[in-house]
Amino acid sequence: MLLTRRRLILGAAAAVPIGVLALSRKESSMPTVTPEGPRRVREIERVVTAQRTSDGAGVNLNRILGGRELPMLDPFLLLDEFQSDNPNDYIAGFPDHPHRGFETVTYMLHGAMEHRDSVGNHGRLGPGTAQWMTAGRGIIHSEMPKQERGLMWGYQLWVNLPRKNKWRAPRYQDIPAEKIPERDLDGAHLRVVAGNAAASTGPVQGIDVEPLFLDLALTKGARFAHDLPAGHTAFVYIVEGALRVGPSKRELRRGQLAVLAPGESFEAHCDAEQGRGLLLAARPLGEPVARRGPFVMNTDDEIRQAFDDYRSGRLVGG
Repeated sequence: MLLTRRRLILGAAAAVPIGVLALSRKESSMPTVTPEGPRRVREIERVVTAQRTSDGAGVNLNRILGGRELPMLDPFLLLDEFQSDNPNDYIAGFPDHPHRGFETVTYMLHGAMEHRDSVGNHGRLGPGTAQWMTAGRGIIHSEMPKQERGLMWGYQLWVNLPRKNKWRAPRYQDIPAEKIPERDLDGAHLRVVAGNAAASTGPVQGIDVEPLFLDLALTKGARFAHDLPAGHTAFVYIVEGALRVGPSKRELRRGQLAVLAPGESFEAHCDAEQGRGLLLAARPLGEPVARRGPFVMNTDDEIRQAFDDYRSGRLVGG
């Protein structure tokens, strides 16, 4: 997906597994204690609500991160959700469009998309699959629905690249659903897309910002806690139902994203019938960001160069 895409193109302990602090149905407001000492549980710093918008060739979607309310959360640049059982909302898809300077992550819950690109990659994204694409110095690709009816539900995340790697060759990590580890842990169901959790390692590897990407579902009365690196940016987006997050147990509902304050761990409780969320964390880059449409660089001059390269045919392999 592209932020204002085509208009701008042509004109962004022992029994407990390592990393899992606690999984139980007991409520507690005390900090989790590990052999190294207490961990500061991250509180909610800010809550934003997804906004309805349109992108691509006319795909109706929810923009969660990357809009006016929360333009970016270093190194995260964009989070969009496409969810509809009305074909008119998604059938036009995302025809050929360029990227440079960052990574796109597609995570599918329902439905099927097909991707093709300018360097010969081609594949199908079905339910439960993930794709981590490093655009690097430049790529042109498309993402089109492979269904004419039924529910289409997925997410696209943009992740920035450090200056030193914005010119690397493009690459894909296409992850089939069966390659994503899943764990059931006392009322919690966990999918580990990237990073480490519940003695499992996600299949996405070799990413500069050391990401954690968890799909977490809790049943009523369940609690989940997990270590997070103190210096990493982190947020949770509620996919279904409701979760209570942090020491204050503030309730978050479907469609809300919570930016997490500094700390060393994440904690969520569920007292609704169910709650499901995407928990993401990554190392911030702390570099200047220049972005326009499908390109994310460090300076305005580099953005102008990206548009010039695209228009002149030099973007791919440049």
